[in-house]
Amino acid sequence: MGWFDALLGRSKQARPDLDALFALPSAAVTLQVATAFGPAGVGSVCFRAAEGAAFARLQDDVRALVGTPEITQDDYGFTWLTVRDDEVSSLVTNLHGANSSLEAAGFGSSLLCTTVVFADPAGRRLALVYLYKQGTFYPFAPLPGQRRDNALELQARGTLAGDLPIEADLSRWFAVWGAPGL
Repeated sequence: MGWFDALLGRSKQARPDLDALFALPSAAVTLQVATAFGPAGVGSVCFRAAEGAAFARLQDDVRALVGTPEITQDDYGFTWLTVRDDEVSSLVTNLHGANSSLEAAGFGSSLLCTTVVFADPAGRRLALVYLYKQGTFYPFAPLPGQRRDNALELQARGTLAGDLPIEADLSRWFAVWGAPGL
């Protein structure tokens, strides 16, 4: 960021740290011990798909890298690449690989978030969402009727604050309705 940018109040965007995803396996242990939410075996990368042959080839490369992921599109036009694996460390490695491939091919600006889903014995769901452009995580706990379990989200934030870089700005904790696994 230059002097002129500082004068005009522009700030430099935080560089995403995809390696932060590798903190998820230990965070999963912390979450399970503190809240009884264990890994559901589902994780996804959300991005805005681009048009063209280069992006189609890249999607094929990502498919080859992570096995046979499910690729779906949500109501907002975002593409979700979903990976299933009961082992959290393998799941995170595959998600990291997909994110890295998209970023290395020049599609980093198309990446929105990565989710890893957890469930408790009662069947409630909780996702840990990695915001690509912020380099931070936040919890998302959906309830029926497109409502959120804010108390659970805040409990998860407090539980995981020592394990993950948590997004401090609650206005960035956007709902990921219809995310795979939720």
